[in-house]
Amino acid sequence: MRRLPPLAAVRVFEAAARHLNFTTAADELGMTQAAVSYQVRALEERLGVPLFLRAKGRVTLSDAGRRAAPLVSSAFDALDGAFAALRTEEAGVLTISSSTTFASNWLAPRLGGFQLAQPDIAVRLHSSNTIVDFARDEVDAGIRSVRAPGPGLNAEPLFTADVTPMASPGFLSRHPMRVPADLLTVPRLSPDDDWWPLWFAAVGLAPDPQRAGLRLDSQVIEGAAAIAGQGIAILSPQMWTRELADGRLVAPFAELASTGAGFWLVCPEGRRNVAKIKAFRAWLLAEVAAVVA
Repeated sequence: MRRLPPLAAVRVFEAAARHLNFTTAADELGMTQAAVSYQVRALEERLGVPLFLRAKGRVTLSDAGRRAAPLVSSAFDALDGAFAALRTEEAGVLTISSSTTFASNWLAPRLGGFQLAQPDIAVRLHSSNTIVDFARDEVDAGIRSVRAPGPGLNAEPLFTADVTPMASPGFLSRHPMRVPADLLTVPRLSPDDDWWPLWFAAVGLAPDPQRAGLRLDSQVIEGAAAIAGQGIAILSPQMWTRELADGRLVAPFAELASTGAGFWLVCPEGRRNVAKIKAFRAWLLAEVAAVVA
């Protein structure tokens, strides 16, 4: 069992021994000169030996102080080196949590741009529809689709989560869509999805009862099934910009319905100014602005 004196007092002694001046040590440590003097005296009383000799407003090291000072300084150098290595490792890895759809369809195709802009930061992307707990999980920032971020988080809005029906050109050639009511007669993917009633209400249609059909558990799978011509899916256009641009998916109607949620970049409030998080935030907001523009 180690019999260490209070480390706060040892830290004060080390600084005072280096400078041989209590006022200069106090400036370095952000303390008052009186506080430095108090800590040194408390340490001397605990050890039972003087560490400094005081005469005419000046201090010099006693024999005991001269023996202890280089050993204490060396110990603090070792501690600083140990924590510096941890700081360097932590600063060099950015861990991001994101929903599966946002990670695969929006973020992953663009993330190489951040890596080129920040080559010293290694990026780890965890895709999951489970919302992480920053207090428990080793995650720096998250991208969440929620109505409002939780308490204690620094949050930046990215864009709203709007939805509209989408299908493949082949499916639409077999099932022409002229008016929204035509959707009531064609195979819909995940017909019990909460987004369907929202869209029907947005176009003035009464939600139809749930009907038989493929039930899929993520927008990624629904989009893949729609591209394969298996039915028409209710999807977020922001997540399928490439597929809409190259014609693999078509939105037969211009109307959008708001889910009431939005995409947010979040991190713990106390870590908002961490350099790697600030760099990712600036890059991500620029990417979002370019898409919105």
